[in-house]
Amino acid sequence: MKRKAMVSHVTGALAALACAASFPAILTTSAAAQEAAGDPAAGERVYRQCATCHSVAPGENRAGPHLFGIVGQSAGAVEGFRYSRAMREADIVWDDETLTAYLIDPLGFLPGTTMRVGLRNPDDAADLIAYLRTLSTE
Repeated sequence: MKRKAMVSHVTGALAALACAASFPAILTTSAAAQEAAGDPAAGERVYRQCATCHSVAPGENRAGPHLFGIVGQSAGAVEGFRYSRAMREADIVWDDETLTAYLIDPLGFLPGTTMRVGLRNPDDAADLIAYLRTLSTE
C-alpha cells in the first residue's frame, strides 16, 4: 500500500474508532435524559410515600420541609424549617442528579441528614422528580 493511501486508511479508521467510542456516551446520555424525564402522574403516586413527612403546599412544613418549588432550589433553603447541620452546610442545588442520589440513599448522599427513608427504585425517583417539577409558580 502506498504511503498516502495508508495514511488515508489509518486516518479513516481512527475517525471511525472515535465515532464508535462516543456512541455509548450518546446512548448513556439519551437514557439518562429519558430517565430524568419521569412521569409526573406516577410521581404523584410515589409522593404518597413522602406525604407523612412532607407537604407539597407552600409554607406547610411537617417533619420534613415542604417540597413546593424544591427543584432548582438550594438545599436547606425552605423558610421556617429547622434543618440538620449537614443540610444547612451542604452546598447543593436540587436538580435531577442531586435529587436522584438523595432520594435513593439520603444518608449515603449526605451523611448527617435527618431523612432516613429512601426510594429503592430509580424509576420512582425519576417519576417523583417529574412530579415535583410541576410544583412551582414558574
